[in-house]
Amino acid sequence: MLTIFSTPKPFYGNIETIQMNAFRSWSVLQPKCEIIILGNEYGAAEKSAELNLKHIPDIVRNEYGTPLINSLFEAAEKVSTNDLLCYVNSDIILTSDFLEVVKRVRSHFHTFLLSGRRVNLDIVNSLDFSRHDWESDLIKYAHRKGKLASPLGGCDYFVYTKGIFGRIPPFAIGRVRWDSWLLYKARSNNIPLLDATNVIIAIHQNHDYSHHAQGEKGVWRGYEALKNFELLGGYEYTFNILNATHRLTKNDIKITLIFNPIYLVRRFATLPALYPSLKPLAKLVKYFAILWSLLKRMYRIHL
Repeated sequence: MLTIFSTPKPFYGNIETIQMNAFRSWSVLQPKCEIIILGNEYGAAEKSAELNLKHIPDIVRNEYGTPLINSLFEAAEKVSTNDLLCYVNSDIILTSDFLEVVKRVRSHFHTFLLSGRRVNLDIVNSLDFSRHDWESDLIKYAHRKGKLASPLGGCDYFVYTKGIFGRIPPFAIGRVRWDSWLLYKARSNNIPLLDATNVIIAIHQNHDYSHHAQGEKGVWRGYEALKNFELLGGYEYTFNILNATHRLTKNDIKITLIFNPIYLVRRFATLPALYPSLKPLAKLVKYFAILWSLLKRMYRIHL
């Protein structure tokens, strides 16, 4: 049914616990998924063998040793036995609702891109997936303590039909903007972009940034992040889940309501990427949104 692929960080300390929690959650999904682990980071081969996952060690990297998105997607699509794939970050726990939603979407669309916002949650221990109630307990904990990520960049999984992206630029994984390009590419190719935030609990296990020499600053504002932004092409290509064409609810798939102010502003801001001739109009809407925000703030101050 589905091929899940990912590239892990080196298996040290808490990162090992986090990644094994994620991998095991994918392994117990039903029906069984094909799972591919890419890259030769420390422990990747051993952990893949332990869980009987397919392992591809040879991935193209940049000069800093960071795997490149185009190489990851090309390698996964080449060996995948399915025409439906999902890239997911190696710290994301998936539950049974994930495949239920994917199956529902597949019955409605021949080609699509499905994503959604993650839930950030502190998990420090290994989870016992042999317990019958591991999922229900985890979901309850996520509802109590989890924090829904911002729509501006909190998407860590991408379910898509093989071949929809074409040639992907050599973005560095784990840095900013590459996810924006995937969302933009789907929209520019008139492929349905579905927001599953309301129906999929994708649990992001919080972690530090010790895997990068410059820590969090290096991940978000270092050279690789700047290079990714350059490859993206500019702010008008910074798509996020607010650019979705459809939203999923418990019982339905709805076309995104364009009169919703949040969605409307987001769509106008990114219109030049899809229709370059509308760039002046998009700028006007942007300035109006800024002015509206300032006026609202002033109004609140004088209440």
